[in-house]
Amino acid sequence: MRKYKSSLPNLMIFISLLFFIAVYACKKDEESPNSVFTPTSTPNILLIIADDLGKDAASGFSEGSIKPSTPNIDALKTSGISFTNFWVYPTCSPTRASIITGKYGYRTGVKWASDEMNLSETILQKYINDNGSINYKTAIVGKWHLSGNNTSLNPESLGLDYYAGIFTGAVSSYYNWPLTEDGISSNENQYCTKKLTDLAKDWLSQQNDPWFLWLAYNAPHTPFHVPPNAMHNQGNLPAYVDGVSPMPYYMAAIEALDFQIGKLLESLSEVERENTLIIFIGDNGTPGQVAQSPYSSVTVKGSLYQGGINTPMYISGKGVSRTGIDQNLINSTDLFATIAAAAGVPVNEINDSKSFISLFSESSSLRDFQYSEMNNGTDDIWTISNGNFKLLENANNQKEFYDLTNDPYEQNNLLNGTLTSIQLSAKTELENELLVIRQ
Repeated sequence: MRKYKSSLPNLMIFISLLFFIAVYACKKDEESPNSVFTPTSTPNILLIIADDLGKDAASGFSEGSIKPSTPNIDALKTSGISFTNFWVYPTCSPTRASIITGKYGYRTGVKWASDEMNLSETILQKYINDNGSINYKTAIVGKWHLSGNNTSLNPESLGLDYYAGIFTGAVSSYYNWPLTEDGISSNENQYCTKKLTDLAKDWLSQQNDPWFLWLAYNAPHTPFHVPPNAMHNQGNLPAYVDGVSPMPYYMAAIEALDFQIGKLLESLSEVERENTLIIFIGDNGTPGQVAQSPYSSVTVKGSLYQGGINTPMYISGKGVSRTGIDQNLINSTDLFATIAAAAGVPVNEINDSKSFISLFSESSSLRDFQYSEMNNGTDDIWTISNGNFKLLENANNQKEFYDLTNDPYEQNNLLNGTLTSIQLSAKTELENELLVIRQ
């Protein structure tokens, strides 16, 4: 038998030396006031929201024939995953509320533009830092629009490190608009999309820890104001006036948005960019003035038809190893749990949110149903789909029922005829699920 007794003291000395080195290294790191965050499994998170951007105004979708030139947004799409069945709300406030709370609108009371979110809600940024092991620096730059007409609230009081942007739903001019930063309002004359990008870049340049930036542009929302020529490819556009086609102005705003997204990404170091998860979405469908076939002016923004709630979502960057198209049913609420999971919070489901982070690396099926709703003070309507069939129902029990597989743009209300056994079974299934969701 071999004898190991003589080697034990040397082993103990070696272990002690390793312990001393580890303690000393930690102490030196704590003593360094300017220590820089280095990439680990913890990503930075960048959520970019485009205002009023539907599939008919986005490259790569069959809807619409006039498309903007958006090389930076296209690169996000092609380098990651394009989610083709992503549902939002018909207007901006409820989509934002659903993301920041993980709850359906009927739970938060935010079901239309300018509805006010209750201040008792736990927002996503606070949830991440209350429940994760890593403290994220958090910011929202851009459109807030979750407090109705109440401009006295500072969003930082809800658990943000920094807020700067447009407090209400829109600006009257892209060149003359109210900027709120750290609770202080001022008048801003720089083109809005550029100024919001610069604010985001400035904040990012100050970060040494993992960060989560919610960058909510107001573009391409009306008014149809001409961006600086260097930012778009629509030619030398005169000032917009009623009666002329708004399409080139709308496209110019999207191209300026893309131009500034490129500037933002260029401002990140290669190391920081590689460690950043990027999510790009449209908050609702295209405005009626610029709707393109197969949509119409009444089936886009402001409606629960596909043109109003099925918008682009691209996810790429840190942790995303898949590319191509994913057809999973995704709700805007699901971004709450997904972003929290990406930030290291051990959560799969919370509130009305289901994490789809597994789809970043593998193909699977997660949701059986997706849901959206609206209440504009006149029409109180909700909708549900299983991916093949879609049911719309209002508070007066009036219903519409569509076969999305054969009628993806909802031209034929099946309830105007006799349902087949398959259609009847699907309708019953959707009605029963609505009872579960809205209980």
